[in-house]
Amino acid sequence: MTHSPLSPGSDSAPISPPLHIATLSCVRAGKAMPFTREQLSAINKIPVKQPVAINYMGLVSDEQADRRHHGGHLKAVHQMSTATYDRLNIEFGLKLGPGLLGENLTTTPVLGTDNLTEANVCIGDVYQYGDGESAVQLCIVQPRRPCYKINDQIGVTASHRNIASWITQQGLSGWYFKVVKEGVIDNGMPVYLIERPYPFATLQSLWQLTNSKEPIEASIIEPWLGIDCLEESWKKALIKKVRA
Repeated sequence: MTHSPLSPGSDSAPISPPLHIATLSCVRAGKAMPFTREQLSAINKIPVKQPVAINYMGLVSDEQADRRHHGGHLKAVHQMSTATYDRLNIEFGLKLGPGLLGENLTTTPVLGTDNLTEANVCIGDVYQYGDGESAVQLCIVQPRRPCYKINDQIGVTASHRNIASWITQQGLSGWYFKVVKEGVIDNGMPVYLIERPYPFATLQSLWQLTNSKEPIEASIIEPWLGIDCLEESWKKALIKKVRA
């Protein structure tokens, strides 16, 4: 079996030199505004048309209304695959576009590479956005957990199905980064995969394990518990799945 440059391999050899895998096609930020259920939300992310600084808490121009569940250094930046919107539109007969569900970054694959999706990005991956001293480096530390605000944002569909629940079942929530290197980010920047220490740890696999209805052998769970950067609540969820 062969792998594209983004496919998780069978070993953990360090990646060198960095792989140019995408272009940063859109940067988005939002402001906390009145939302449904008499609450505030910054789920609406608007394209940023000029360079914007990123510090350890994320884009300096971005806001989170619910700081209990959003934001913080382990949810500093959110990225979602454009393929998720394609699947949502097909499944629910919608016409959704990127940025509607709260993501900060959208990327476009370069020729010869795959679109970034939960099937080919891994916990611990470090991506570099841009070149030079001001380049930003971000590390994937956890998937996003979809909530009811996704349903409220999209609205009731003809099928009256729970879209947030479907996204969870499919594991299509996107991913959160922590900031490894602060800098400046802008539309059109090259995106490089510069580290992949845990090639087994795809987000797709993590969702499958944590949503398993059957107990799982400890030998399968143990490698995940050894991932230093994996956010702690996901480790706790995995421990609960271990066969007694």
